[in-house]
Amino acid sequence: MKLLRTLLDKAKAQCEPGAKFGKIHFLFEAIDTFAYTPGETTLGAPHVRDALDLKRMMITVFFALVPVSLMACYNTGLQANLAAEAQAQLSVATDATTQASIEGWRGVVCRALGAGCDSHSSWANFLLGLLYFLPVYIVTLVAGGVWEVIFSAVRKHPIYEGFLVTSLLFPLILPPTIPWWQVAMGVSFGVIIGKEVFGGVGMNILNPALVGRVFLYFAYPGEISGDGVWVAVNGFTQATPLGALANGIPLTEQGIGWWQAFVGLMPGSMGETSALACVVGAVILIVTQVGSWRIMTGVTVTMIGTTLLVNIIGSNSNLLFGVNPAWSFVLGGFAFGTVFMATDPVSAAHTRQGQWIYGVLIGFLTVLVRVINPAFPEGIMLAILFGNVFAPAIDKIFVAQNIKRRQLRNVAG
Repeated sequence: MKLLRTLLDKAKAQCEPGAKFGKIHFLFEAIDTFAYTPGETTLGAPHVRDALDLKRMMITVFFALVPVSLMACYNTGLQANLAAEAQAQLSVATDATTQASIEGWRGVVCRALGAGCDSHSSWANFLLGLLYFLPVYIVTLVAGGVWEVIFSAVRKHPIYEGFLVTSLLFPLILPPTIPWWQVAMGVSFGVIIGKEVFGGVGMNILNPALVGRVFLYFAYPGEISGDGVWVAVNGFTQATPLGALANGIPLTEQGIGWWQAFVGLMPGSMGETSALACVVGAVILIVTQVGSWRIMTGVTVTMIGTTLLVNIIGSNSNLLFGVNPAWSFVLGGFAFGTVFMATDPVSAAHTRQGQWIYGVLIGFLTVLVRVINPAFPEGIMLAILFGNVFAPAIDKIFVAQNIKRRQLRNVAG
């Protein structure tokens, strides 16, 4: 690390504005501030010293996503191995290694591990899932990073650490078999339309990762939704539990228990299946005061209340009316959206009272979209974007009330 600091200090003079490499000053500053604490301090008063800056906030979110990412790799590999084994039983009898030789990434893992290439091997599951996750993550990082650099160069502002989180969030809300060119299009749309058109970091009203996913959801529905995208094996299809419910298949016939769903051992977007990993991430965000516990609580409590209400109403034709709150929490991307998307420090509500209203709005709309419109069984995505749109108005109401209350107190005094 001392060598890196020395190299950065030597390069700094050449990368200052007006120097030989002044045009890439924003790129140098991004590397320098990512590796070390910024050397600049506020010169004028008044100001508040705080150990939590944007860089540390985003890095904390990044680390909170690590358990989700690890579980995403394991479960994606597990589902692929289970599907391959089920497919092999239906086809001509072949050994696992021969069957895997025609199945892309699974063949790579089987040739590396030999006989230990099946769903009973944790390493085989994790490595196979990693081979599906990494390319999507790398494409996201490169494609989105290019747009970040372009807009930083044009606007002459630093490259902010916010994209570090967006680049990890986006792959986690995608299916494993999505074409890589669609990943590049989705993250490009999310960065440009979801953030940069508003002025960049801190000015966007929508979550960029969700904007990118919504674009793919409506532009290429066949690659991001439906039965065929959730299992990484050609010729084998399997619906997500929510999708199966929307199609009239009860949970009792799907072969998935509640604990299995809570841990995340089921088909779904790579990072959205494990509610357990999301709870671990929630603890990290709440303890570090990076994520709002008010928003998380508001979303969860309202989801429980609304779900109980629709349970009472009931329906003979729509099984989603009968899903209890415990299942609603573990199915789909509810836990992931509540912990990591709804609490986005830029697009979420900022006032304490507003965070409660914002959370209640998202929790209510999530159940409403899931249950009332089975065509969109995953309601948390649209609910959060809807909440993002109303967050500024919610904050404005409470800020105006606080100002009015202080004015009245000053007059009375």
